[in-house]
Amino acid sequence: MECVRRAVAVEVESPPPELYAVEEPYRRIVEEVAAYVAERGTLEREKYNELYRRFRKQYPLPAQLIQQAINQGVETGRSFLQRKKDGRVHKPRPEVGRVSIRFAKDSWSYKKAISSTAPVRLALSLPSGRREVWIKPHRRFSLYWWKVLRREAELASTLVLKRRRGRWYAVFIFDLVPKKETPAEVVAFDVNENSVAVAGVSLLSTVDRVASWNRQYINPAVYSIETDFGRLAKRYEAVRDKKLEELKQRYPFAGGDEEEAERDGHEGV
Repeated sequence: MECVRRAVAVEVESPPPELYAVEEPYRRIVEEVAAYVAERGTLEREKYNELYRRFRKQYPLPAQLIQQAINQGVETGRSFLQRKKDGRVHKPRPEVGRVSIRFAKDSWSYKKAISSTAPVRLALSLPSGRREVWIKPHRRFSLYWWKVLRREAELASTLVLKRRRGRWYAVFIFDLVPKKETPAEVVAFDVNENSVAVAGVSLLSTVDRVASWNRQYINPAVYSIETDFGRLAKRYEAVRDKKLEELKQRYPFAGGDEEEAERDGHEGV
């Protein structure tokens, strides 16, 4: 059974200046890789390693941020090629205006306050080292976090940070595990010529009534129901034979009797 993925954005309080310093180099990496993929159709392993080494020297970013930016650029380039194939874009190369910074596993963590079960602080790996930022949990976030505590959902290992209208948001990704429940009701259909009858049947109440009814008949009697289908079949056979005789007299050469009729005619002559 597949999980259902949900993303919940939580506002970041007093974001550190390093986030603004990371945003532009991260965007440049995504844009350059996306343009390469849009031109070549793929990113070879040798080229990936070459770009990674060059970006490590060019931009003062942690290694995991550079890797995530390259991977995001590959996804952006492939998406651009698909949209161009469908005729939805006509630009020669993709343009990346805004990006969402991805923090993979081990590059971020969360902490809780003493009186809180949900995280209120995040620890991010930034160029200046591990930095803590505060977040503003809300009701929707608390609902999904409660599902994580009850093992009804799992928190994805990737955290996304993005800036919208001057504010930074941390996007948590939850994988919800569907509940396995026994069906309690069924829907019955009766399709007729000019109408369709629909009925909802409660399985629990139906089973209970059947069990109650069966308790009254511990030794149920055996009934014989006469349908008189035999007489109906004989009547059908008589009508069919009579109709066939009429058709034979009206169309003597129909069916497979042409040769027999022709032979009878020659004998008469």
